[in-house]
Amino acid sequence: MKIVILAVLSAVAAAAPQSYGASQSRSDAQEVPILRDERVIEDDGRYNFDVETGNGIVVSESGSPGSEGAISSAGRFSYTAPDGTPVQVQFVADENGFQPQSDLLPVAPEFPHPIPDFVLEQIAFAAEEDARRPKDTSGSYNAPQ
Repeated sequence: MKIVILAVLSAVAAAAPQSYGASQSRSDAQEVPILRDERVIEDDGRYNFDVETGNGIVVSESGSPGSEGAISSAGRFSYTAPDGTPVQVQFVADENGFQPQSDLLPVAPEFPHPIPDFVLEQIAFAAEEDARRPKDTSGSYNAPQ
């Protein structure tokens, strides 16, 4: 039994990676310089930070304690997407959740919006079925059998 345990431990030790973390280097990785990194954290919980990197990422955020111990924050970030599109997002995060704003975010159509014909046809079909169903004078619904 001791030999089996020793063999298993030896196999695990031999299979373990020989280096970890920052000592590993990737030949395809590119270092990106930090151009600006300004952070202010106050004793009362308020904070501000501004970060800008050499590859065009810019992040700015400020926050303060909100209701019931939550943090209310607002800020913006921008970067260039892989396809070359500039991305700019402004946001507020508070008791109402994360609320981003950007021209690139999808927007639901304004209401009332046109109802597609197939939906109107389905509504008419359901009304016809209801009209054919025997009426119950007690006011309860009779499910089809």
